[in-house]
Amino acid sequence: MTEPSGGSVHSPVPPFGVHLEGDGVRVAVLAAHATGVDLCLIDPAPATGSDGALSFTERRVPLVEKSYGVWHGYVPGVREGQRYGFRTHGSWDPQAGLRHNPAKLLVDPYARGLVGDLDFGPITYGHVAEGHPSTGGVTGDPCGPADSRDSLAHVPHSVVVAPRTGHPPVSRPHVPWRDTVIYEAHVRGLTRQLDAVPEHLRGTYAGLAHPATIDHLRTLGITTVELLPIHAFADEPHLVAKGLTNYWGYNTLGFFAPHAGYATRAAQDAGPGAVLDEVKGMVHLLHAAGIEVILDVVYNHTCEGGTPGQHLSWRGLDNTSYYLHDGGSPAVLVDVTGCGNSLDFRRPRVVQMTLDSLRYWAQEIGVDGFRFDLAVTLGRDSTGFTTNHPFLVALQTDPLLSQLKLVAEPWDVGMGGWQTGHFPPPMAEWNDRFRNAVRSFWLSDPAQAAHGRPGQGIRELATRLAGSADLFGHSDPPHIRGPVASINYITAHDGFTLADLVAYEHKHNQANGENGRDGSNDNRSWNHGIEGPVQAESVGMEIGPMRRRSVRNLLGTLLLSAGTPLITAGDEMGRTQRGNNNAYCQDNELSWVAWDLSPWRTDLFDTARYLLSLRREHAALRADEFFLGRPAPLDGPEQPDLAWYDSQGEPVSHAQWHDREVRTLQMLRRGRRAAGAPRDEAHVLFVINGTLDDAHVGLAGDGNSTRTWTLAWDSAWENPEQRFDDTDRSDTTDGTSGDLPAGALVHLEPLSTQLYVAYPLED
Repeated sequence: MTEPSGGSVHSPVPPFGVHLEGDGVRVAVLAAHATGVDLCLIDPAPATGSDGALSFTERRVPLVEKSYGVWHGYVPGVREGQRYGFRTHGSWDPQAGLRHNPAKLLVDPYARGLVGDLDFGPITYGHVAEGHPSTGGVTGDPCGPADSRDSLAHVPHSVVVAPRTGHPPVSRPHVPWRDTVIYEAHVRGLTRQLDAVPEHLRGTYAGLAHPATIDHLRTLGITTVELLPIHAFADEPHLVAKGLTNYWGYNTLGFFAPHAGYATRAAQDAGPGAVLDEVKGMVHLLHAAGIEVILDVVYNHTCEGGTPGQHLSWRGLDNTSYYLHDGGSPAVLVDVTGCGNSLDFRRPRVVQMTLDSLRYWAQEIGVDGFRFDLAVTLGRDSTGFTTNHPFLVALQTDPLLSQLKLVAEPWDVGMGGWQTGHFPPPMAEWNDRFRNAVRSFWLSDPAQAAHGRPGQGIRELATRLAGSADLFGHSDPPHIRGPVASINYITAHDGFTLADLVAYEHKHNQANGENGRDGSNDNRSWNHGIEGPVQAESVGMEIGPMRRRSVRNLLGTLLLSAGTPLITAGDEMGRTQRGNNNAYCQDNELSWVAWDLSPWRTDLFDTARYLLSLRREHAALRADEFFLGRPAPLDGPEQPDLAWYDSQGEPVSHAQWHDREVRTLQMLRRGRRAAGAPRDEAHVLFVINGTLDDAHVGLAGDGNSTRTWTLAWDSAWENPEQRFDDTDRSDTTDGTSGDLPAGALVHLEPLSTQLYVAYPLED
């Protein structure tokens, strides 16, 4: 190839990608180190051979303009639905990080649609390789000679997609953070077994937006659905070798194209435009129901793998501009993600690609926010993670993105990778400290206590109940983030389900084919005496109720804590993965949500729904500012907005905070008075017995002796309907009709919790 000659090297760069314009397309692609780039227009030819495999015709159009490392041009005669790809010309010098190989067709990083399957054989590698995952793997020297075999028929093709119309705009729900309840779900797994959804829609975008699915979400009290990755993604060679697939989808092949495998068969057959329409339709219908949509996005790495990996897109276009490399050896990729490669967010074009993708999904598809997988990678400069990274600053200042819900997974596997609490506003963060504290208090600590070993006491749990100000209250100026910045969760897609946390102490991942090496060993779970399902009825009569109460303790703590709660799909119905705590490759009933509800699962759903209704009803359970521990300005001198009491109803002493054997606690949250309001909101009292014994607790005072406490919930209840049969929890004659004064002695079952409400006095 010759150097570009069609225009000034300083001419304006058009938008990246391939976009319809007039009678053709405007093309732009980053390949700063290439000496030439071809746009390859591909058309299927009639099937040939006994296997009926497609063959293709290809027309190569050299791009003749290059500006600032971007090859671009206008190509007439190209229409919507055209398959295409790129080929690069230039040096093959892996030691210098240069991997141009014109024999390999490359996916457009900005493609709006992809079609075709990926072959995992050696033909999809840029270097000479041999073997296949199914026969022991692909081997070869990634710094060896370039492979000359054409990959066109073995890789997905990009497709020209027109801007979508239809679906009249529906206003975003704009749910305030303080009212937000997130439901983490997998598009396929949520409805694959939901009989109320027509069979041809199950496991699809359309199925997720079906009235039966929406009714479940609304009945439960969900405001916001967070979808596991729906960007186009690829399987991984080591999974293909085992006959497994990448079910979760954290292996991106295209940041602008939706994953076609989640569309209905009709949409897939109609092409990428129809797939995109189905995605937009899903968002439209969820919005119409008042439900927000957040996408789990994976910008930290791509599906091309480590240094010996496949040659599919970014690696062949501009390896050194896209990927993070060892400063002393450009041939070696730096892996801070645990996935073989890391995108280099020190590079402006990587930041631009990510921002362009986010804006596309927000503006064109209409999503309400994003959860950033391994977000620390996105904030790394040459010295490590920085809060003032250009990408994070862009999120703060972008007029569109800054108005959305932005959530960081605040870690990666690189040096200094744990950064919980260090992302800038308006970002929220997954709070792993909340997860660990709640699991420890209710599960692993009691398991240790059964053997005479003390647990962690109440201090860490109390900090998490109150919104984790130690993590999210140190911004500049202080406290501007509030407790809503803490995404509180007990479980997520990775790890045990809620039901499995109380039934397994060890992971059971044999189905993943890695001999149990995969998955975390730090589960902080408790099987209550027997590993796995309880078969013997005599044993089950004892262990079953204990497990169910533990589930309710976990769920109640999650939904009644200050912060933004996240529920994993199916946990509200007792979903099990049979002890597998890393089901990333299990696209089957092990991972799919089960909808055939036994009585205890129905009770659990009713409990979750009721707890969320309490959260909506009482503002004291939805604080959007950190508690002061003293009277709020409008409240007068009587009572602090947050106070802690021991089992006697006395303020917790310094010694008690540091005594690991103290495991009974009362948290009183005062309902704040709005400006101009005649009275404050209801107060709430969260009473916790974390011991293995029955507890008798003297209820704390609310600062007004004429108020009384009403029991709203008890984790000892199998179903919240029991509150109508169990209104008087007092052990004294002071409590009648469920109205209990301060100091009333109440009974708590071992390992249980209760919520009391003191309603405002009538004038």
